[in-house]
Amino acid sequence: MEVHHERSVFVGMDVSQDTVDVAVQPGTAFQIPNDEQGVSAAVERLQALQPTLIVLEATGGLEVSLTGALATAGLPVVVINPRQVRDFARATGQLAKTDRLDAQILARFAEAIRLPVRPVPDEQTQALAALVARRRQLIDMLTAEKNRLRLAARPLQKRVQAHITGLENELEGINTDLTTTMRESPVWREKEEVLRSVPRVGPVLTTTRP
Repeated sequence: MEVHHERSVFVGMDVSQDTVDVAVQPGTAFQIPNDEQGVSAAVERLQALQPTLIVLEATGGLEVSLTGALATAGLPVVVINPRQVRDFARATGQLAKTDRLDAQILARFAEAIRLPVRPVPDEQTQALAALVARRRQLIDMLTAEKNRLRLAARPLQKRVQAHITGLENELEGINTDLTTTMRESPVWREKEEVLRSVPRVGPVLTTTRP
């Protein structure tokens, strides 16, 4: 029989364009802005909690930079298919048909499935760390250049704008590389049917009507 550490901590993170809702099971919930400062603060706070598992849902890209920062920091994070969380939540009576998934449900899902966290190979960790760091640099440079554009004399505005456009293109490329690297890593479990390995959940799901 598997014995779980009595201080097991499970975290769900619900990512939107502007904010990230974080639920800790057992524990509390908090919200951070979905920007570089907010993500850095969340990484520090989660490192202090020493969670057993952090679960995010694959939402089409919003989760990638946050997941990269968590994985680079050595935190036990996985990205899963939201359909599986929804199936779990409906089967266990936590979600009606029209409800949306939230951080609390993701944290409960993490606690129920207790997915084994697969270590990210050193080479991938280094690649993720480099991409996350470069992304942060580009965002800082873009912020500075956009501030300069507002104050620039007319003859310089075109040059500053051209630099902004170049930085935006480079940022887009970094985001693409980060997404590719992340999806090739053990963190990304979107296509894995994780619920099949949970005996107490599986039978319930087979009798649940969509």
